[in-house]
Amino acid sequence: MNLLNTLKICVIAFLFTSLLNTTTQAQITPVLTHDDALKMILASKKHAELSDVLVNIAIVDAGANLKAFIRMDDSYLGSIDVAIKKAKTARYFNIDTGKLGELTQPGGIIYNIEHSNGGLITFPGGVPIKNKNGKIIGAIGVSGGTIEQDKSIALAGAKSLLN
Repeated sequence: MNLLNTLKICVIAFLFTSLLNTTTQAQITPVLTHDDALKMILASKKHAELSDVLVNIAIVDAGANLKAFIRMDDSYLGSIDVAIKKAKTARYFNIDTGKLGELTQPGGIIYNIEHSNGGLITFPGGVPIKNKNGKIIGAIGVSGGTIEQDKSIALAGAKSLLN
């Protein structure tokens, strides 16, 4: 192979790699800001306090990476992991974890999926976060109360972004 052909291959490889990196970065670039996450954490915490329940609250960005977390004083230690996994599960599948759970029951179309992805949580308390344009930009997970309380607190946090 001559020098010109080698140079052409190198340029094509560089352009292809650059395009691939740009596309990948665009897909995982978080659009959920720190301020957004803090606003949702505080709204969720306030809702939990009004409900007189101690919870852990996790927020993940569009790439399912932990963006914010709070453990209310005296909340269950075991709920730390559950809150994070609820948020990740909601983002991985872009669905409320309670609704996903309906599909994972014995005989369900995705029975046993909770064993994938390092462990998923398929009961209520994880909710996708949408921006004002309806685009999913992350998810919130809450654990420590009843499943009804967890879901209500998560929804309060997610909805606070739209106000």
